[in-house]
Amino acid sequence: LQADKSPPSLLQTLFQSPDDGWQVYTSAQAPDGKCLCTAVIPVQGTCSRDLRSRQLRQLMEKVQNISQSMEVLDLRTYRDLQYVRNTESLMKGLDSRLKVATESQKSLNTKSFQVNPLQIPVCQDVVRSLHWSLSGWEELAGPSHLAMRCRRLGRFLSCNRSLCPAAGCGKLTGVSNPITIRASGSRFGSWMTDTMAPSADSRVWYMDGYYKGRRVLEFRTLNDFITGQNFVQHLLPHPWAGTGHVVFNGSLYYNKYQSNIVVKYHFRSRSVLVQRSLNSAGYNNTFPYSWGGFSDIDFMVDENGLWAVYTTNQNAGNIVVSKVDPQTLEILRSWDTGYPKRSAGESFMICGTLYVTNSHLAGAKIYFAYYTNTSSYEYTDIPFHNQYSHISMLDYNPRERVLYTWNNGHQVVYNVTLFHVIKTSGEL
Repeated sequence: LQADKSPPSLLQTLFQSPDDGWQVYTSAQAPDGKCLCTAVIPVQGTCSRDLRSRQLRQLMEKVQNISQSMEVLDLRTYRDLQYVRNTESLMKGLDSRLKVATESQKSLNTKSFQVNPLQIPVCQDVVRSLHWSLSGWEELAGPSHLAMRCRRLGRFLSCNRSLCPAAGCGKLTGVSNPITIRASGSRFGSWMTDTMAPSADSRVWYMDGYYKGRRVLEFRTLNDFITGQNFVQHLLPHPWAGTGHVVFNGSLYYNKYQSNIVVKYHFRSRSVLVQRSLNSAGYNNTFPYSWGGFSDIDFMVDENGLWAVYTTNQNAGNIVVSKVDPQTLEILRSWDTGYPKRSAGESFMICGTLYVTNSHLAGAKIYFAYYTNTSSYEYTDIPFHNQYSHISMLDYNPRERVLYTWNNGHQVVYNVTLFHVIKTSGEL
C-alpha cells in the first residue's frame, strides 16, 4: 500500500492526532493490483474548516461594521467641531462689538446684539436643577408628598414654557433620565397635553388601550391626573387604532380603527370636524412599529405644526413623514425617509426632524434622524433609558419641550437637550 510507504514524519505533520485526519481502518489488494482501503472520516474534517471559515467571515463583518461606525463617528465629530468653531467665531465677533460699545456708547443699537439664544444656558441650567430636584420622586411615598410632587412638576413644565421658547430650534443631542408621573392603565396607551394651549391650560388627556377604544378622559389639571380625580369623559363616534394620537389646538387627531381614515375630533363641540382617507397608507397592522399594536399611522406635533408618520406599499415599508394641514387634514408635502418602519420602536418630531428609536424594549436608543429641511438623514447614537422595558407611545411636546411616553402602564416624561448655534446680525 502506498499509504504504508509514506514517511511517518510526514503523516505526523499532516495529522497531529487521529481526530485531525482520515484514518485507514482496513486495507487489501484487489486481483488487478489496485489498493482497496476502508477509511473513517475525521470527527472534525471539512466541517471544522467550514466553521473556521464562518468564524473568519463573521470576524470580517464585525471589522467592517466597526469601520463603518468609526466613519459615522468621525463625521459626527467633524460636524460637532465645525459647530464649536462657528460658535467660537461668533463669540469673538460679539466680544469685539462689546469692546467697541464700551469705547463709544453711541454705537450701541439693537441690531448689534441679536443674541437672544444666549438665554439657552440659563434655561438649561434651571431645567437641569429642577430635574435633579425631581429625580427623587420615586423615593417618595404616601399622600403627604403628592401635593409637593404636583407643584414641582408644574414648576418644571412652566419653566420649560417660559424660558426655553426663547432658545429656538436645535438638534437633539441628549435625553434626560425618565420622570414617572403616574402608574395606571394597561400595558399600551397614550396621554398628552394640548401643544397649542396657553400656559395656564394644564389639561391632560388619557386614552387607555391601542385598538377599538372610544373613551377619552380629560383631566382638568396635572394634579387631577396624578390623583385620578376631576375628569370628564369624551366618547368618540369612531374607535381608534394605535396610540399615535395628538391633541392640537383643542382637537384630537387620531386614526380610525380598521381603516386609513384620519379623524379630527373637537372636544368643546364634541363632534368630528373633518375626516379623510390617508391615501395608500397602510393600516390594521400592515406597517406598524416593532411592537405592533395597530401603530400604522402616528400623528405628531412640533414647532412647525402637525405631522403624520406612516408607510405605503409604494415606499416598500419605509417610513413616510408628511406635513398635514390641521384644518383639512390634507397632505402638504411628504418625505420618504428610507428607514423601515417595522424596524423602528417609536418616533417623534422636533424642529422638523424625525427621530427614530431602534427598539421599543430595554436597551433602546435614538438611532436615526431624518431632516425634512434638507431631505437628508444620519444615524445617531443617543442613549435613551427605557425604564419599564416596553414603550408603546412616544411624542414630543413643543410647548413644554419634553417627551411624553407610555411605558408598560406608566406615564413618563423626559427632558430633551437641543444643540443651538448662536447667531448674530449679518453672520451665520
